[in-house]
Amino acid sequence: MAALSGLIRVMERAARRAGSRLRRDFGEIEHLQVSRKGPADFVSKADMRAERSLYDDLLQARPGWGFLLEEAGEIKGEDGQPRWVIDPLDGTSNFLHGIPHFAVSIAVQERKLDGSGWGDVTAAVVYQPITDETFWAEKTRGAWLHDGRLRVSSRNRMSDALIATGIPFQGHGNFAEWSRIFGALGPEVAGIRRFGAASLDLAWVAAGRFDGFWESDLQPWDTAAGCLLVREAGGFVTDYRGRSQPIHTEQVLAGNDGLHSKMHKVVAASLRNAG
Repeated sequence: MAALSGLIRVMERAARRAGSRLRRDFGEIEHLQVSRKGPADFVSKADMRAERSLYDDLLQARPGWGFLLEEAGEIKGEDGQPRWVIDPLDGTSNFLHGIPHFAVSIAVQERKLDGSGWGDVTAAVVYQPITDETFWAEKTRGAWLHDGRLRVSSRNRMSDALIATGIPFQGHGNFAEWSRIFGALGPEVAGIRRFGAASLDLAWVAAGRFDGFWESDLQPWDTAAGCLLVREAGGFVTDYRGRSQPIHTEQVLAGNDGLHSKMHKVVAASLRNAG
């Protein structure tokens, strides 16, 4: 059992406060379904209220740190200070439709030592308000669900693997690329799931619930916390070419050691053959 650091305590407290607000707002969604404009507008306000709550709490706890926020964009901090990378409501479409699968995602990203840009993610919290689950990780300290250590699954056969993905939708993603990958991976694995919240997909890979995950056309706040969770749980996260970055957005391929390499070969071959 790992003792929570002061930083993780700050992050968890902020996530829980924003999550409590989202949980209350989620209870109102079913009363708004009669209006096409109403629910979307309500969700936007819920999203912004949660983001403001996170901003206020984290700014108070760490004055001088910067922010990268889904709604407000980038807010620069003091020179040399880390930044918060925040998604106040990952799974907005689920929230809008009354589906209880969404999360608050918070990550800490450090500056590169040479000052040339942003480097490693060193702390992460993904909080699911409906199930009251807090997934957290710190670099070199492992990944955890509350006080229980997380490990990626030990499955190494594709035929046993349950894989998660994000499916392109109107105005987002490359349908042709996703279809090629799906067509190549689908016949090889035990199942493919699409739950609609990338931060939770990655947290579930870290917890061994999913054996792997792929998606493209994401944003830093979607994956920053989840990438660290998977890595600290003993997994691997790369792009489709096998290259590793602190945060993956354009292409994300995650899994345990054995399955990641096998998935990578299948994905790379499917895209190479299409080209």
